Amino acid sequence: MQFYRPARTNPPTDQTRTLGARAPVAPESAAVLKRACRDCHSHDTEWPWYSNVAPVSWFVIDHVNHGRSHFNYSDWAKYDAEEGSRLLEKACELARNGEMPLPVYVPMHPDARLSQADVDAICRLHP
Repeated sequence: MQFYRPARTNPPTDQTRTLGARAPVAPESAAVLKRACRDCHSHDTEWPWYSNVAPVSWFVIDHVNHGRSHFNYSDWAKYDAEEGSRLLEKACELARNGEMPLPVYVPMHPDARLSQADVDAICRLHP
């Protein structure tokens, strides 16, 4: 099991394609995205040690790949204005409902826990 594992990838980020390059992002919103969303929703994942240990590695890598497929602020240019707006609205809704970050993620990453101010900062991303 340990010898076969999916690839942990961090594709290069073209800074002209990021959310921050495509839309105004307040510094406090950018800080929340970096602290609580980056690992699963960007190309800048910081892979924890346990992402090298099967079968946990499969679970972690799948979560990151799944997260990037739904919302990737490192490649925001791939979304048109309507899709980008919908994604930001959904991010706000999920944060308000306590569904993001995933409850399974927060115990291992307590700094990702969102305060009400953090949720408000995420929700301000949606125009």
